[in-house]
Amino acid sequence: MEISPERAFLTGLEPRLAAGEPVAIEVSLVLIAGQEVELDPDELRAARRRAVQLLATAGDPRREPDPNGRAVTALAADLDAPEHRAALAEGLRSLRATVAGLQEVSVRLERLAGDEELSWRWFACTLLAEELVED
Repeated sequence: MEISPERAFLTGLEPRLAAGEPVAIEVSLVLIAGQEVELDPDELRAARRRAVQLLATAGDPRREPDPNGRAVTALAADLDAPEHRAALAEGLRSLRATVAGLQEVSVRLERLAGDEELSWRWFACTLLAEELVED
């Protein structure tokens, strides 16, 4: 049986999480889960631009986005829509089979799946990080 690239990647993170390493696995989980979230490209571009401006006004615009930071929460609010959240929630649910048997990854996945607001902010965090990497 072939192992998916997602499973292989997450399997590699499991021992690091178990060892207590500070791995932001949430980023990986929402990136995988959020692939089916359909965002309007113009709306996304404008929202990302505003978020980058918020980062810049707070200091270094190249620092890692914080899921609780002002720029990320603003981006999350700008892109928020019931259908977007539903698509992300479905993506997180569908990951359960992928992470089966990975105890630490499963715990983090369940935390995200059980907290719609948190998972949505992490998703916005990944969108902002992608913008910073592209620039």
